[in-house]
Amino acid sequence: MFKEQPWNEADATYAIRTIARSDEFDLFPTAHALEQMGQRNLIMGDVLNALKTGFVRRSSTPSTQDGFHKYVVEAITPNSSPREIGVVAIPDHARCHIKVVTVMWIDETANVAGSIIGE
Repeated sequence: MFKEQPWNEADATYAIRTIARSDEFDLFPTAHALEQMGQRNLIMGDVLNALKTGFVRRSSTPSTQDGFHKYVVEAITPNSSPREIGVVAIPDHARCHIKVVTVMWIDETANVAGSIIGE
């Protein structure tokens, strides 16, 4: 099983990929994430692709719920190419689900997106 959060980047990458590839996996996108996907012409398949194949390259930030952390999963997906997306995810390995807080372009530095990931 996985150790308690927060995870380092390598452990987070492994854990999120493992959860996203599980037959028991449930995905919970927020309304904000769905809105951001629409603005970027991305679909749920892009988010799933990122969660299954992407990399966590930054330290996590605490979630509002004790014991959970937010991680930015970065990936180039079929609909984002050549740009890289960032999926802000809160994984829960015990329940095998991931809450998606937002989806952003990695090469953009918006104030709102920055505050979501703690920068």
